[in-house]
Amino acid sequence: MDNTGGNPGPNSEEQVPKKPVTEPTEAGDGLRRSRRAAIGAGGAAAAVVALGAGAYLAERAGLLPGGGLTIKVNGKDHAVQADPDTPLLYVLRNEVGLKGLRFGCGLAQCGSCTVQLDGKAVRSCQTKVSAVAGRAVTTLEGLGNIAHPHPLQKAFIDQQAAQCGYCIPGMIMEADAFLRSKPKPTATEIKSALSGHLCRCGTHYRIVRAVQAAAGTLTAGAGVQQGG
Repeated sequence: MDNTGGNPGPNSEEQVPKKPVTEPTEAGDGLRRSRRAAIGAGGAAAAVVALGAGAYLAERAGLLPGGGLTIKVNGKDHAVQADPDTPLLYVLRNEVGLKGLRFGCGLAQCGSCTVQLDGKAVRSCQTKVSAVAGRAVTTLEGLGNIAHPHPLQKAFIDQQAAQCGYCIPGMIMEADAFLRSKPKPTATEIKSALSGHLCRCGTHYRIVRAVQAAAGTLTAGAGVQQGG
């Protein structure tokens, strides 16, 4: 039967209506913009926190805005421009201008570069300058001077403990730190405390007597007196 012009038959293909494509609404765009803004704000906040923490740590480490480093040596602040990994020895000698400490081996084996860090003896040739920021560094110059020598300095002179003198500053710094923890040591304890220091001149016995004299434990008549 001819269905032309009539209702479509059962085998006729029906057209499936397409859903109209909706244009982006102003509300939808606003929502997406809000989400992006929130994400951006969160990232910015995280960056601020990270930068703030970094600035705090830098301040605690003694780093200055100019890229320098502030260290306290013998009670005075010194702003230095050395790389943070530079050994403290070089900074103290070349930038701060202190010559009491010496370069001996560069391996922390001889003791000639010894200084005190917060009152404890350390080898400055193996101590990074960045590690001492915010702490107290003391060198031989900080113990005493010619007019007012430290008791250990005077004892080393009185006992003629120095020959070439190259190792003596490190020994005095070590001995001073040691005597604060052990005010009245025995000769054996002094030798043990100074065992990490090398003296190629061989004045070890006089060095021990000098430390005993400073500690007030030297037996009368046992020392070599200056001029005697």
